[in-house]
Amino acid sequence: MKKYLKEIIIILLQIALFYLLPLIIKGDMVIAMILILLLGTFTLTLIINVISSNKLKYFYPLIAIIIFIPSLFIYYNSSAWIHVIWYLIDSLFGEVIGICIYKLKNNKK
Repeated sequence: MKKYLKEIIIILLQIALFYLLPLIIKGDMVIAMILILLLGTFTLTLIINVISSNKLKYFYPLIAIIIFIPSLFIYYNSSAWIHVIWYLIDSLFGEVIGICIYKLKNNKK
């Protein structure tokens, strides 16, 4: 459990992002919320790939979309399924950049 503490904290932050943010933002702020969710997903993916040395970090893009899918049924309608693809692409992009930063950081040591 202690081995995966950093990853668990990042996953809990992702859950909070997907489930608490829609409770706070209502009405005409939907576009801003989507942008915040995309930026947050990218940032959390980047962080997990920079700080983690566990193999779980490679599965984080899948974990992020699995976490997001139940929120589709809670907060959104069926037209929001396209966001699953956006979050997957966003987290894959963050993963690639995070892995590059991780490798650069470890090459300097």
